[in-house]
Amino acid sequence: MTDIRIKRAYRAARVSDGQRILVDRLWPRGLARDRARLSAWMKDLAPSDALRRWFNHDPAKWPEFQRRYGAELDLQPEALGALLARVEEGPVTLIYGARNEQFNNAKALQGYLLRRIAAFD
Repeated sequence: MTDIRIKRAYRAARVSDGQRILVDRLWPRGLARDRARLSAWMKDLAPSDALRRWFNHDPAKWPEFQRRYGAELDLQPEALGALLARVEEGPVTLIYGARNEQFNNAKALQGYLLRRIAAFD
């Protein structure tokens, strides 16, 4: 069973999170590294700086952001393979720093991964 969750970096880490993977290019402001309790920081799976700035968590840009971000992810087969291998091991929680809990790159990445996994099942 595929178990990919998302969680804001500032929320407490729990054992049930499984592997906690930071998927932002920038370290979350003010977060102590030991408090983050990360399994990995996969910067390569974060949106490009240009895409991140363009999107700026604008809900009106969400569908286009997801499309552009997906195109960027398609160019990262090694990093995606590494993340998908972790997903096969058990629960994975994608960690992000954005304030917006509904429109952020971790949410888009979660959807991308679930669609990709479903296409191969």
